[in-house]
Amino acid sequence: MTPVEMLRGMMLIRAFEDALARRRDHGFQLLSSGEEAVAVGLASALEEGDQLLTGGRSIGPALARGVAPERLMAELLGRTGGMNRGRAGRGHLSDPAAGFFGAHAVVGGNISIAAGVALARQMDHDSGIVAIMFGDGACGEGALHETLNMAALWKLPLLFVCNNNQLSVSTARADALAVARLSDLGATFGMWARTVDGLDVRAVAQAAAEAVLHVRSGLGPAFLECVSIRLRSHSTTARETRSRAELAELQALCPIRRYVSVLMERGDLDAAQRDHLSLEATIRAEGALGSADASPYPDAREVMLHVG
Repeated sequence: MTPVEMLRGMMLIRAFEDALARRRDHGFQLLSSGEEAVAVGLASALEEGDQLLTGGRSIGPALARGVAPERLMAELLGRTGGMNRGRAGRGHLSDPAAGFFGAHAVVGGNISIAAGVALARQMDHDSGIVAIMFGDGACGEGALHETLNMAALWKLPLLFVCNNNQLSVSTARADALAVARLSDLGATFGMWARTVDGLDVRAVAQAAAEAVLHVRSGLGPAFLECVSIRLRSHSTTARETRSRAELAELQALCPIRRYVSVLMERGDLDAAQRDHLSLEATIRAEGALGSADASPYPDAREVMLHVG
């Protein structure tokens, strides 16, 4: 993935989520503003045959992995044009053909599932690896610690990626977790482990590439912590608990603005190209909305299909 492609991916996530958030019928969503560099940096290191699983904050990672914006928007708005015919929504959407095995809304509930996917691949002698993305809130869950143990013991082809946005809803990470670095959780089990600046897409991409190489080489699981920020409230229905001054300070750390500055200082991007990429992202997001609106809602007679 070239530097401009990484910027394009980050801009698409932001434009897509902004377009969705402006809708009155957006539903209950967990948005990724401020965390785009983590999703895009990780996706840049994965190959076609790999699978990514996430928690409920799934929109950014799904787009970065290559899920079509039109299908994703339709899914989020409950339309049959979605990859799961509008039944899964943000919390359970999946598109394995695109390398996105699925989102799982229960905090930490996705982690042991990822280990199962990785174990299946190991038993099938499949060359693909599995990446599991979760938030810092999941680091207090027993499922993570149990899975770390089994993954290390069985040398599963599994990459743990903690997107540490430093808040579990409104609880600061420092008030909930005792370890100095969340990557120390992986290091405890003898894993390749590292903490990087999750606002720097280049740092995430480089570390993810090293971690993926480690896992793909059969050396066992790895643990990558990416320290990011959350520019929006926890969810579209959650009350924002941070002050306006604090939010303004965070806006200055925006990973997209930061990467644009880096590329322009290096001469890899000019203002016209920046504006074109931004417009392109807006057009794709609006196009996804238009495609979703053209798709019908599921027939009420389907409501019990795939249930039970």
